[in-house]
Amino acid sequence: MTRVEQVNSTGLVGDTIGAISRHIREKDLMPGDRLPSEALLSKELNVSRTVVREAFRSLAAMRIIELATGKRATVAQIDHGAMSLMIEHGVHTDQINIQQIYDVRRTIETRIVTLAAIRRTDDEATQILALAARMQDAVNDPAALMEHDLAFHTALARASRNPVYSLLIGSFQGITRQTWPIGWKSRPTQAARDLMVGTHLDIARAVAASDPQQAAALMSLHFDESVRALLTAGLS
Repeated sequence: MTRVEQVNSTGLVGDTIGAISRHIREKDLMPGDRLPSEALLSKELNVSRTVVREAFRSLAAMRIIELATGKRATVAQIDHGAMSLMIEHGVHTDQINIQQIYDVRRTIETRIVTLAAIRRTDDEATQILALAARMQDAVNDPAALMEHDLAFHTALARASRNPVYSLLIGSFQGITRQTWPIGWKSRPTQAARDLMVGTHLDIARAVAASDPQQAAALMSLHFDESVRALLTAGLS
């Protein structure tokens, strides 16, 4: 394939992606709804099935559609996968740094915990308290503690009743799994580790008490302390 042919093919795939995206919007398709077949789209859009197939693959990579062998493509349930990969790529190529991520997380999660304290259900409050308690129980098991910590922040995002926050929190998990052990090791004393875990329990109690101001203040404290730990470990 010549360079001109490659450029033309790329343009056709881009146009086809746009056409399929418009079809989803205009037909009010919902997660799980089926898209037209490759053959039908090829005919309607006047492009080859290869172009449609490439467009489908690109849309699947962006989690806009789902592909399964032998089945028609369907509209996907949104998730944080593509955004998570983008954030990790940004960090590993030095386009963004860890401190910038934590600055954004501090802003977002302060708002999340404020909303969670206002909107949470009793069951959600119980779950958030339980996750904080599990963190305390796992203080000598860093791998388990990290998983409970991630689940804690995910539960707060769900309790905020804003699905965009859940997507954002999910998108940070990949890079957090890489930095969390570093931050934990930079807390060499039991007092420092107890402070980190205890702050989560205090946040959970503030949410359970429906105290948004206290919950937000504690979340800010948590992120200030986390950034200090990462700076101590040499991450910036």
